[in-house]
Amino acid sequence: MKSKSVMVAGIIDDIRRIFQVVTEQSKKVEYETGLTGSQLWVVKTLDGTSPLKVTDLARRMYLHPATMVGLLDRLESKGMVQRTRSDKDRRVVHIAITDKGRDLVRNSPEIPQGLLVNGLEPLSEKKIKVISSGLEQIVKILGVHEVPPKLIHSPEVNLPGRKRNNLTPPPTVHQ
Repeated sequence: MKSKSVMVAGIIDDIRRIFQVVTEQSKKVEYETGLTGSQLWVVKTLDGTSPLKVTDLARRMYLHPATMVGLLDRLESKGMVQRTRSDKDRRVVHIAITDKGRDLVRNSPEIPQGLLVNGLEPLSEKKIKVISSGLEQIVKILGVHEVPPKLIHSPEVNLPGRKRNNLTPPPTVHQ
């Protein structure tokens, strides 16, 4: 059995590995595509399943629909996606990937968010609970449970629309 200090060192190293791969992949995505990882994730999610309602797209990406608005605004302005209102219900908006978006996806690198979702979804509920519990403990240790969750290397915050107006800044960390 490993000693407590060896396990703590392993946890710290694993956190370093996570930050390293997320940072490196995010930089690679931005360099190769001109998109943030979150924006590329939207385009990759739409590839093969397009068109989708905004709410369905948000659900597939584990995001709030309000979070999608900023991402979709930027992607639409870059010609990667197109929004269309439903003829039957004008409140419903469908998002479709464009040819430009499809071309980008074919030559784009993997993104950490997609790898995480694809790796977590097939796990048993028991394993998900263990991972969730461990991450909740780390969040508690860092004192950041009230910090709004930003998308990885993106200005977008994953909160319902009305909560976005009451954001509390993250605590200042002194080293």
